Amino acid sequence: MRVTMIGTGYVGLVSGVCFADFGHDVVCVDKDPDKIDVLNNGGVPIYEPGLKELVAKNVRAAHLAFTTETERAVKNADAVFIAVGTPSRRGDGHADLSYVYAAAKEIAGYMGGYTVIVTKSTVPVGTGDEVEAIICKARPDLKPGIDFDVVSNPEFLREGAAISDFKRPDRVVVGTDSEKARTVMRSLYRPLFINETPIVFTNRRTSELIKYAGNAFLATKITFINEMADLCEKVGANVQEVSRGIGLDGRIGKKFLHAGPGYGGSCFPKDTLAVVRTAQEAGAPLKIVEAVVAVNDARKAKMADKVIEAVDGDVSGKIIAVLGLAFKPNTDDMRESPAIDIIHKLVEAGAAIRAYDPEAMEEAKHQLPDITYCAHTYDCIDGADALVIITEWDQFRALDFDRVKSLMIAPVLIDLRNIYNPIRMAEQGFTYISVGRPQ
Repeated sequence: MRVTMIGTGYVGLVSGVCFADFGHDVVCVDKDPDKIDVLNNGGVPIYEPGLKELVAKNVRAAHLAFTTETERAVKNADAVFIAVGTPSRRGDGHADLSYVYAAAKEIAGYMGGYTVIVTKSTVPVGTGDEVEAIICKARPDLKPGIDFDVVSNPEFLREGAAISDFKRPDRVVVGTDSEKARTVMRSLYRPLFINETPIVFTNRRTSELIKYAGNAFLATKITFINEMADLCEKVGANVQEVSRGIGLDGRIGKKFLHAGPGYGGSCFPKDTLAVVRTAQEAGAPLKIVEAVVAVNDARKAKMADKVIEAVDGDVSGKIIAVLGLAFKPNTDDMRESPAIDIIHKLVEAGAAIRAYDPEAMEEAKHQLPDITYCAHTYDCIDGADALVIITEWDQFRALDFDRVKSLMIAPVLIDLRNIYNPIRMAEQGFTYISVGRPQ
C-alpha cells in the first residue's frame, strides 16, 4: 500500500520506517528541510536503537522516501498518517492541536481518490471529529465514508524499544465505524497477523481515550510505587521486595513497579495533564490522576533533597557528579526528564554539576546550559564530592568502585535507580543512598 506519514518526529519516523519494512511504499513528510536533509543523507534526527540501519535498508529497497513536498506525497496515498507534535499548551495543560489541525487542512487540499486519514498523534477525545470537520470545510466536494475516512490509531511505542514495540505489539487499536477504513487498516497491519496480534476495532472517540487511559494508568503505577518507597524508608522495609511481592499477583503485574525519581519523557507528563483537563471540562474529574500529576512533580524536588542530605545537608561549593540525563536509557530524549529539576535545585543550592550521558548531552545543553559536560563516566566522577545515578544506562551497572573511590573526594553514592546492592556498597566503603531500601 501507499502510505504517507506527516511528521518525522519520534512516532512518525519510527512508524513510517516500520511500515516500509513491512513492504509498504512510504513517504515521510516534514516541514523542516534540515531534518529531511539529514534523513536523505543517511542520518536520523533522533537516537533509537536499530533505527538508522532500518532507514538505510528501506531506502535502498525503494520502500522509503523523505520529502518536504506534501502535495506529491498525499495525492496518491491510500493512507495518510498525521504524526505531528501535540505538546502541552502553556498555562492550561491542554494538548496543543494546532499542528494536527494544520496538517488536516493541508491534506484536504491534496487528496485524490478515497483516502484514509489516520490520526497517529496522541490527541484528546473528539479530535477526530474536528479533523473530519476541517476536511469537509476545506473540501466541500468530499464526503466522509465515500471519499475519505478519519481513523484513530494511537501509538504505544516505548522509546528505546520502539521498533520492537511496533513490530511485536501487545495490540493495535483502530477507531472507526467505516468498513472501508477497516479494510485499509487491516491491509496495513496484515504482517502482524502472523504473530496473532490482537486488533481492537472500536469507535473513534473510544480509541482516542484508550491511549490516554493507558498512559494515565501506567503513570499511576509508577507514582504508587514511588510513594510506597517513601513509606518503606520510614518503616525499614525494602521497596524492591514489596514490588516483587505484589507484582507476582497476576492482577497487578510486575511492570512499572520500579521505584525511582519519577516519570518523565514525551508522553506521560503531557498525556496525564491533557486527560485531567479533558475530564474536568467533561464534568467527570479524575481525582486519582490529578494526584498522580501533583505527586510526580513534587518527587523530583524530593530527590534533590535526598542528594543534599547525603552530603551533610549542604552542597554549597560541592562538586556533584551526575550519571544519566535522559528520562530513560536508550534514548536521547530530555523532555520532562527528572534530571532537569534535580539538577536545577542542586545548582540553586550552590552545587557545581559535572554530568555524563551516553546519548543525551547535546539535547541536555539546551535545558541545562550552565553545567559541565564530561567525555566519559570516570571523567565525570573525577574530583566529585558525591555521585548521583539518575538514569540507569547499562554502562553504569558495572562501575569499577575501587577506581571510583580513588577518584572521588568522598565515597558518597546516591543511586536513584537502585542499581546496586546496599550491603556490597557498604563493604566497598561507600556511603550509599538508594530509594525505598534500608541503608
